[in-house]
Amino acid sequence: MTSIDLNSDVGESFGRWTLGDDAAMFSSVSSANVACGFHAGDPSVIRRTCRNAAEAGVVIGAHVGYRDLAGFGRRFLDISPSELADDVVYQIGALQALAAAEGTKVQYVKPHGGLYNAIVSHTDQARAVVDAVKSVDPGLPIMGLPGSEVLRLAEEAGLRAVTEAFADRAYNPDGTLVSRTQPGAVLHDPAEVAEHVLRMATEQSVRTIDGSILKIRAESICVHGDSPGAVAMATAVKSALADAGISIGAFA
Repeated sequence: MTSIDLNSDVGESFGRWTLGDDAAMFSSVSSANVACGFHAGDPSVIRRTCRNAAEAGVVIGAHVGYRDLAGFGRRFLDISPSELADDVVYQIGALQALAAAEGTKVQYVKPHGGLYNAIVSHTDQARAVVDAVKSVDPGLPIMGLPGSEVLRLAEEAGLRAVTEAFADRAYNPDGTLVSRTQPGAVLHDPAEVAEHVLRMATEQSVRTIDGSILKIRAESICVHGDSPGAVAMATAVKSALADAGISIGAFA
């Protein structure tokens, strides 16, 4: 592998509440998952994030999630597929308008948090997300976990399915992410995170929570923008990849 996409969740501030240092993250990543207002973000934050991403040459994706500001979109919501599909369409449309106002555009969709984890196996909700994206623009790729229902259904629907790995998250042996409620679920040490990513990029594998090695092939690797020390981790990852002769470039 000579090139890999690095993505980060951004635009997650709200009103007077600031989360993450998006401007600093843009110096390390190639794709930006912009919150669309349902789990985080407001119109002014979203528009500013689109502007800053465009100025940095970073590709914009719609980070769609459950309508759950209080829970930051990390809780599962048992809503109907039709309601979920409408919510996803609404979020993509909002981001498309604000991106267009800044002379840029939405180039992919990545579900967030609770929704992202649910559609690894929840077929009805996964289909709702795929149907929503296809109804807005069948040219928009969907990003998700390798082996997930949403990517399987995306491919069946003729959409591009983009596999993703996580720089700062621990993995279970079955390829799912360790729940954030469990100790060790989130990695914080920049050196450990860089090693984690290098193994993904050079060996297409990851060391799981029990020490076993899992084969994983990813087109994009996520460094969460809201994690403590996120900028340091992203910088370490970028440097480690450069030292290994691997460049950073958007998949979209």
